[in-house]
Amino acid sequence: MTRLVKLVVGLGNPGNQYAETRHNIGWMVLDRLADRAGRSGRGRQRDASSTVELRYKGLDLILAKPQTFMNDSGIAVRKLLAKDRVPLADLLVVTDDFALPFGKLRFRESGSHGGHNGLRSIVDELSSEKFSRLRIGIGEPGRGAIDHVLSRFQADEMACMPVLLDAAAEAVEAWARDGTSKAANRFNSFELQCGGSEGAGSSGGAPGPGEPGGPAGDDGVRRTKTGWRRILGGDPERGRGHDREPR
Repeated sequence: MTRLVKLVVGLGNPGNQYAETRHNIGWMVLDRLADRAGRSGRGRQRDASSTVELRYKGLDLILAKPQTFMNDSGIAVRKLLAKDRVPLADLLVVTDDFALPFGKLRFRESGSHGGHNGLRSIVDELSSEKFSRLRIGIGEPGRGAIDHVLSRFQADEMACMPVLLDAAAEAVEAWARDGTSKAANRFNSFELQCGGSEGAGSSGGAPGPGEPGGPAGDDGVRRTKTGWRRILGGDPERGRGHDREPR
């Protein structure tokens, strides 16, 4: 029987200077997925991407980080789809979006690139907008768009990152298992709760495991204002740049 493989592409830029910048949050989500599946570490280099292949909780996933820089992401995606014979219906692109508040998750089954150069490249290379994407809010720029997306997260945002990455990883798993529409119903209303909000830990910083708004504890359960949620797997551009800019 033919395996049904899902391809998850996280958008970002290669190079240490871009590590953990806002534009690379797609890569950060893929790293969290690999960690949850016990496959953290360096990926295999192929088809202009760094890839990790997983069989996790009955799901066959290819996690891919294009190594082409953001503006040429579509080249890598086209090669991966052809090599692994993955239909567009089984492709999910995980990307940043500064039109969304920091920590907001938003699934869409199709649509325009919205000015995001990575999505623009994919649409152009595939000659189609009919692929799913998970957009992750990185907050509205208070300065130029390029400076914003290439900046690193603030300390308070980094304190929230474990909760956000767990939620995004769970959202990708839901997409792979149930499809975009059902995943959107679950996660498009997600509200990030972490340090500084109601329910934060008594220390005044980011809440700890098992505390309201904190990451999942050892039992794989995360507490929210409205109750306890089990986390699947337990532990846890906009802008207008030139073609070769890391946008």
